[in-house]
Amino acid sequence: MTKAAFIGLGQMGAPMARNLLRHGHHLQVYDLNPQAVAALAAEGAQPGSSPAEAARGAEVVITMLPDGQRVREVLLGAQGVTQTLAPGALVVEMSTIHPRESDALAQAMAAQGFSFMDAPVGRTSAHAVAGTLLILAGGTPEQVSRAAPLLRCMGDTLVEAGGPGRGIRIKIVNNYMSIALNALSAEAAVLCEALGLPLETALAVMGQTAAGRGHFTTSWPDKVLKGDLTPAFMIDLAHKDLGLALDIGSQLRVPLPLGAAARELYSQARAQGRGRQDWSALLEQVRAAAGRDHHSA
Repeated sequence: MTKAAFIGLGQMGAPMARNLLRHGHHLQVYDLNPQAVAALAAEGAQPGSSPAEAARGAEVVITMLPDGQRVREVLLGAQGVTQTLAPGALVVEMSTIHPRESDALAQAMAAQGFSFMDAPVGRTSAHAVAGTLLILAGGTPEQVSRAAPLLRCMGDTLVEAGGPGRGIRIKIVNNYMSIALNALSAEAAVLCEALGLPLETALAVMGQTAAGRGHFTTSWPDKVLKGDLTPAFMIDLAHKDLGLALDIGSQLRVPLPLGAAARELYSQARAQGRGRQDWSALLEQVRAAAGRDHHSA
């Protein structure tokens, strides 16, 4: 079993640390909240009086903190992890922070001779309790292999994100998409209500279409991702149908700002001659607007 330190015992961190204990790992813990530390100590963890003290003698140090500044203080501050960290230890940073902050921390740790990888999580606090988190491992193959036994105690899905810094990058993109989609879903739900449709009908329909299942797993794999833009559903028709929904929303006084923004993108695609291409060609339209193509790094 691994001698590990866990720093950050909040809503996500505490159950994650608890699952490491349940799998038999020796755990040293620290948090600004002494009650959180005491709760883990009562279950067998060794309490630390500071990040440095919690990290003393640890083979792996895991951080799960609310922001990048706090991570920097915990790792590099006067009472930080690096004050006591063994040269061969691995730091696994699991917080959701800005990728540039993560990169800067990786560089600072490497400059002091320490091994650092990012491994943010997906899913919710309920999954943290159940040990079924999605973990996005950004590190070298050696780092990921070394961290994997601990990570698999906290999650049931471990994705190797493709190298250092890429775990936090895919986490940010995933959250961007799901958070924005939450707002679009709210627009659609209120439009249903304004039209007198029960939400049960919406759930039944959207669960069978790209609306609920997402384009990454429905319209894109067999079309734009294969370079095939022959229309299964044309951009011209998508533009027309989106216009119908926006017109109904206007009549019913239901604000649909995300739908209106999306129509502008479809309008741009039509102006670029993509009207008779498959609607998945919107990916190529956005690539072009960003000055990128699918060969860009």
